[in-house]
Amino acid sequence: MELIYEKSVAGRGGVRLPAPDVPESGFPEELRRGEAAALPEVSELDLVRHFTNLSRRNFSVDTNFYPLGSCTMKYNAKVLESAAGLFAPFHPMTALLPGGEEHAQGSLALLFQLGELLAEITGMDEVTTQPLAGAHGEMTGIMLIAAWHRAKGHRKKYVVVPDSSHGTNPASAAMVGYEIITVPTAPYGDMDIELFRQAMSDEVAAVMMTCPNTLGLFNPHIREICDIAHEHGALTYYDGANLNAILGKVRPGDVGFDVIHVNLHKTFGTPHGGGGPGAGPVGVKKGLIPFLPAPRVVREKDGCYALETDLPHSIGRTANFFGNYGVLVKAFAYILMQGREGLIRVSEQAVLNANYIMSRLKGHYDLPYDQTCMHECVFSASRQLKHGVHAIDIAKYLIDRGFHPPTVYFPLIVREAIMIEPTETESKETMDAFIDVMIEAAELAEKEPELLQRSPVTMPISRLDETKAAREQNVCLG
Repeated sequence: MELIYEKSVAGRGGVRLPAPDVPESGFPEELRRGEAAALPEVSELDLVRHFTNLSRRNFSVDTNFYPLGSCTMKYNAKVLESAAGLFAPFHPMTALLPGGEEHAQGSLALLFQLGELLAEITGMDEVTTQPLAGAHGEMTGIMLIAAWHRAKGHRKKYVVVPDSSHGTNPASAAMVGYEIITVPTAPYGDMDIELFRQAMSDEVAAVMMTCPNTLGLFNPHIREICDIAHEHGALTYYDGANLNAILGKVRPGDVGFDVIHVNLHKTFGTPHGGGGPGAGPVGVKKGLIPFLPAPRVVREKDGCYALETDLPHSIGRTANFFGNYGVLVKAFAYILMQGREGLIRVSEQAVLNANYIMSRLKGHYDLPYDQTCMHECVFSASRQLKHGVHAIDIAKYLIDRGFHPPTVYFPLIVREAIMIEPTETESKETMDAFIDVMIEAAELAEKEPELLQRSPVTMPISRLDETKAAREQNVCLG
């Protein structure tokens, strides 16, 4: 296959290697290349400019507004990166080596104290920091629930989820061996409590919920739902993806949840997106502590920190080391930096911003559930669809106008869904600029729908045939 390098010029180079100062070693002839590698020939300046210009095309929360619903793409203070850098020299295996606990007291102290803080914030009794992401936390939580039921001699078969749930909820439960019962959403925007009652039985192992849910609505029946689950011997699992909306206002453990995972890379100020890094610590109520992953970080009577490994009921290790340690450090620093009152302000501002956007846009887009929202609001582009404009067309137009698109087509229960989450870190001026473009898109849908259907037109790569791209992937270099 011939490789084409547009910037390559024969004979041009930018690197001059020093003469070798060691004897030449023999190299087996059968391992030698038949011909020289086809590498680009460019100057150092051309190379630097090429990669610098590529980096300037990156889209991030540091450059533009990122209203990606259900993912809480908040700005991340640079001081958190500095805090994580303090721990960079320490190898994650240090504490696991013979005598290593003595040399890792600071690292172990941070893990233990972060667990205490997260337990206090969520209303749980103990937290493990091992899970590496939200979905990994979900699977760990369901494994804990399954272990608890086995220890009790319970024969359980099902996990109940609302139809608005994140897709990872039923997926995680299925991976642990449970069958899924899905409960529809009622007209008021939450899981229909009467249908939920009918779905419950003594064969249900757990109920998995996000509250507020993916419509951005807080379920007023949440305590009742937890009580019904417990009456049938089931445990309740809280998907912490939307915890940013209720910090300091509601503790999931106080309303009846037994297990929770926390997306540190969403709620607690650590970078998120592009596939990682993430962290999904799991908190549990007292009865599930014996089943937590091993080893556990404990504080001994003398104030020192150690690893507890004699845990006969533990589900075992769920991750290498103790999780994504850099992310854990950033979350710890974020919580200390905000303090109790700061975390309360985070949720208040996030909810205020979402309601501001909802109130300004609901005259231009359909609002399936027209009520006060929490941290995110969900519109429908059904009105624009009458003119041949889909939610994806609006999303592509936003790219041309300098905004990252919000989440589209999720939750699945909303036709042509557009899910917007501004987070607490965006200013009114930024939100107003975004709202103006959303209104502009709604007007263009009526007057010039073909303009939206062609978008984006200002990017290096224009409108893609996404179905063809998914079915006929081409990852070749040439």
